[in-house]
Amino acid sequence: MKPYLLFTLVGLLSLCSATGIAQKQPAPTESYVEVLYFHGKQRCATCKAIEKETREVVFTELAERVARGELRFREVDLSTPEGEKLADQYRVTWSSLYVNLWKEGRETRNDMTRFGFQYARNQSDVFRKGLIEKIEQLLK
Repeated sequence: MKPYLLFTLVGLLSLCSATGIAQKQPAPTESYVEVLYFHGKQRCATCKAIEKETREVVFTELAERVARGELRFREVDLSTPEGEKLADQYRVTWSSLYVNLWKEGRETRNDMTRFGFQYARNQSDVFRKGLIEKIEQLLK
């Protein structure tokens, strides 16, 4: 009886993986904005401010968009193998901020690193406003 139960369980898990029940993959026609924050192990005060302000915008001011799946945030540690691989795709070597539109399986990249370094630490209100405007513009 026990082997039957084990085979049933393995079969169900295989079925879930094959049908996408275990992991939800975005549909090719799905449209959303993804905010990517790349960083290394050591970060300066401005790098930390970019992350802090970006997280607050995404998870506080635009929390409804996150809940609906229209907005996603991904923190990428460049010192990990996964982070290194993604950094290679973006040609990123240090702290960076991207706000990207995914539509019909295609990505449109928007490098907002310079904007982040210019405003996140000393003019956070300008940074927040600009980040929200960019996200809202892409979601139209």
